[in-house]
Parts: sequence; C-alpha cells; structure tokens
Amino acid sequence: MTLWLGLGGSIIVALAIYAGYLLFKVYQQHQHHKAFLKRAALQQAEQIKTRNTNIMDSVFIIADAGKQEQCDMSEVTIRLYKLMEVLQAEQHIDFASKFPAMFELYHVVKDMPRGDARNMIQKKERMKLDLERMKAEARLQDTIKLELDDILLMKP
Repeated sequence: MTLWLGLGGSIIVALAIYAGYLLFKVYQQHQHHKAFLKRAALQQAEQIKTRNTNIMDSVFIIADAGKQEQCDMSEVTIRLYKLMEVLQAEQHIDFASKFPAMFELYHVVKDMPRGDARNMIQKKERMKLDLERMKAEARLQDTIKLELDDILLMKP
C-alpha cells in the first residue's frame, strides 16, 4: 500500500512540475507576444510618420507652385485635396473645414475631364467647362492664395 501511495504521489508531483513548466512556457509566450505587438505598433507609427512626411513635402511643393502661379489653381486644388485626404493619424486634415475655398473649387472641377479625356469631348462642351472652371478660379483665387499661405506656414 505504501508503495502505491509513493508511486501515486510521485506521479502527482511529476504532473504538477510538468503543469508548472507548461504554465511558465505560456507566460513566456504571452510576454514575447506583447513585446512583438509593441514593436509592430512602433514600426507602424514610424511608417505612418515617414509616409506623412513624404506627403507633406509634396504638399508644400505644390502649394509653393500655386502661390507662385506656376500652375492653375484648379490643378493645385485637385492635387492638394488628393494628397491631404490620405494623411494619417494626428496629421489628418479635415480639408473641407480647414480650406473651404479650395474645397469649393475642388468640387467644381473634380468631375471635369482632364488629359486625353478632355481632348475627347466636343469643343463647345470643353469651352463651357473651361468657362465654369475659370469663373470659379477667379472668384476664389484670393482666398485660395491665403489658404496656400496657411499650408506653407505648416512647413517645419
């Protein structure tokens, strides 16, 4: 009987040690997983920061070109809207509320054909669209230049 009790006790002790070992391994795995998630979050934040920096560099170049009238205000507006709408995290900008004149011009010209598609439409329709675009640009140009100044002030 003592032999059976000793054998049963040693089996229980062995199983308890093995269970402790498994619990320790689960704890280690959990710690490694937490560290991995932390590294991944830091890496993602760094990638977002780098991407936002690259986008903002382009934004500043385009805003400067618009300020110096090197391209049409409608083209500046389209490019700035498309770039700024993809900014992430704390650099995300609500374009409509921060730059209302550019947003208004964007909505006037966003569906107008450009490039080869523009050449495919009839001359009369093209002239009508150009007139509509030029009226909006003329009406909003001064305000857009002020908004471009605001964008250039964000430059570090």
